Amino acid sequence: MRKILVPVDFSKTSATAFDVAFDIAKKDGAELVAMNVVEEITPESYRVTGEWHKADWQDRIFTYELLKKSKAQLEKLVSDPKYAAVKITGELRVGNPYHGITTIITEKKVDLVVMGTKGHSKLEEMVIGTNTEKVVRLSRCPVLTVQKKPATTDFKNIVYATSMSPEEEVFSRFVKRTQQIYDSTIHLVRINTPSNFQRDSISKDNLSRYAKKLGIKNCTINVYNDTSEEEGIIYFAESINADLIAMATHGRTGFAHVMAGSIAEDVVGHSKRPVLTFVVKH
Repeated sequence: MRKILVPVDFSKTSATAFDVAFDIAKKDGAELVAMNVVEEITPESYRVTGEWHKADWQDRIFTYELLKKSKAQLEKLVSDPKYAAVKITGELRVGNPYHGITTIITEKKVDLVVMGTKGHSKLEEMVIGTNTEKVVRLSRCPVLTVQKKPATTDFKNIVYATSMSPEEEVFSRFVKRTQQIYDSTIHLVRINTPSNFQRDSISKDNLSRYAKKLGIKNCTINVYNDTSEEEGIIYFAESINADLIAMATHGRTGFAHVMAGSIAEDVVGHSKRPVLTFVVKH
């Protein structure tokens, strides 16, 4: 792993994500790219009260002041002595946060994105969404989301929730690389739900063959029963006190996403543990 991107907005949540990214970079000898995006007030900004207006000099001054403040905060973060053990570069952009993140992933050939997430209600998931969810759904590199400061960033126990799809082979290599860095145990798990039930003996046999095919060693084979896959993954991780959850996502968009949703995004939004995701179609 050469470069890790950390989008920062100088909140407590992004500070937690940055600390996690720093620990990973220090462990693996990677470079950190700290990125802040200032959303510019456009000529047709929409007022809260509902009317449209043309941007004037006050809007431009406001954007300038935001840029000046963000620049100072970014420089302070990059030069902080407590992060001296890792090479850190700062990137200040103007525009849409999501597009800024995806652009820099390509520009800098980023290997991993580490982002903070605050968690939210089911209604917010349906109506509002978040930049983190968009990145999880569409990023061309793995994304590690952090909702709160983890008990440890020494990821010794990794829950790998898998559908055993052939498409997951690329992601499995990243999970194995993470295992090597931390000398971890991987806990392969299949979640049994009422709508997708399979006998334990069959599931464990399939998981064992899958682990052998992918060359995953130092692992446990598990089947966990719950009413939904999302809750099953979260509760299984809690039951073994896992340090990290890893899972692939198919990155559905548009109407398909509205209808089917995403188990990975649900886990990202509700898990208190760090979650590592990757869009298998990439």
